[in-house]
Amino acid sequence: MKQRIRYRIGKRHFSREINYIPMRYIFAMTLTVLEILAIIGIVGLLCYYVPFFYAAAWITEIGCVIHIASSDENPDYKVPWLLVVMILPIAGFMLYFLFYSRKLKRKYIRRMSSLWKSRRISDDGEAIQAFSETFPELTGDAEMLCKLSDSHFYKGTRLTYYPSGEEMLPDLLSDLRSARSHIFMEYFLIEEGELWGSILEILRQKAREGVKICVLYDDIGCMATLPGNYARRLARDGIDAAPFSRLRGNADSEFNNRNHRKITVIDGRIGYTGGMNLADEYINRISRFGYWKDSALRLEGAAVCELTSLFIVDFGISKRAPDLPTEALFPPQEDFDFPGFTVPFGDGPRPIYPRGVGKLALCNLLRGAQRYVFLTSPYLVLDSELCRMIENTALRGVDVRIVVPHVPDKRFVFEITRSYFPRLLAAGVRIYEYTPGFLHSKLWLSDDRVAVVGTINLDYRSLVHHFENAVWICGSPVISELRADLLDTIGKSEEISPKKLSASPPRRLLRSLLRIFSPLL
Repeated sequence: MKQRIRYRIGKRHFSREINYIPMRYIFAMTLTVLEILAIIGIVGLLCYYVPFFYAAAWITEIGCVIHIASSDENPDYKVPWLLVVMILPIAGFMLYFLFYSRKLKRKYIRRMSSLWKSRRISDDGEAIQAFSETFPELTGDAEMLCKLSDSHFYKGTRLTYYPSGEEMLPDLLSDLRSARSHIFMEYFLIEEGELWGSILEILRQKAREGVKICVLYDDIGCMATLPGNYARRLARDGIDAAPFSRLRGNADSEFNNRNHRKITVIDGRIGYTGGMNLADEYINRISRFGYWKDSALRLEGAAVCELTSLFIVDFGISKRAPDLPTEALFPPQEDFDFPGFTVPFGDGPRPIYPRGVGKLALCNLLRGAQRYVFLTSPYLVLDSELCRMIENTALRGVDVRIVVPHVPDKRFVFEITRSYFPRLLAAGVRIYEYTPGFLHSKLWLSDDRVAVVGTINLDYRSLVHHFENAVWICGSPVISELRADLLDTIGKSEEISPKKLSASPPRRLLRSLLRIFSPLL
């Protein structure tokens, strides 16, 4: 199926045809809906026609309520499910059985465990020793982050920060052209257009030169931007591609555990990550919601091997892992004389990541802040624990500022975001809305010494369900560039005051309902 979209660049208007909801996705989603209706319908008929079956269903519903209430889940996640089960008898507990679990399927767990064991193990004892001598008060936070994410600690990695997609693009294309061994690319969203077209042209040429090219994209993330057989199309050009967690129409948690990571690895020596996907709005070639503000980070040196490890595991559970010798995947690295320390880390669903790595990294950053904390996120959907942590940080005198978009891409999520403003403002948090357009950047910065750059949004999707990645940075010169960019972003934003929070009764009701069910959205 096709759709013609119209967009503008400057004062000029253009149109082009894109792939829109290919038939494979329509079939899979239709199959999911039919499966849900069939299961609920069968149970309903059994309750009506089979003696004592209704009593069994009623006992099952009570058991579901007890199980939800007594589980170790976040209370914010329990409340909407309790309402679903109690308000919708029979249908409620059937939906609970189908969608409550947020754990990976067993087949993914087996594959990931095997692949994770085969990755390179770095000796980071020297880096930790050097860090503990310089930042002894942060050593515990850094070691905990490495332990929870099963990552490692690095020094001497050269970092380059890009405050926009259009500033990053020339360096990315240049690095891709320089590839000699392999190129790995992993993105939540890829859309045919100028950005992906310029990259794809290089990838095709490199494949002809014998460079190993692997591309991984999220199947649901690209549902509206790529045809269902896109991996086979790329294979014709010598590019080894795969959709992550292919949508098959199963009524289970396959809709939850999506791959939101953004990773490029070139020859195991250069890596890119950040908020950018591979679509034209990310470099402002088209305007969807005004100016698209994003950020990216380039790594060169030993820390790139962590990005390589994340890619190999993700690609390996979707398709056979890249067939390259270890020395090509993890080549000897030059130790750059670049100040600072980095921890590239991954985050994702249980049981691969038993605890929320991104959330704990943010909580540690808030807990250790003395002067200021600046946060940017396209969405603000917080659980009670994280919201209270932000409040407490502001209440003890720390300058806490949060920047979110003024122009939304998802209207309901935008209303949920604004529903948190009164509570945070009352605690002294300063909130800004980026008025030039849509803010997609994910940056956390504290006290000119600790920062996190990556893919993690401040919402349930990112903090609980999705596979994410980021880079924890301490004592690096790029932190001053991050601060300058954040201050520039704040300067272009409108500060929200309590007077600007008035809303009509229907809107307040809508926000309240959305807040209740936000963990399920």
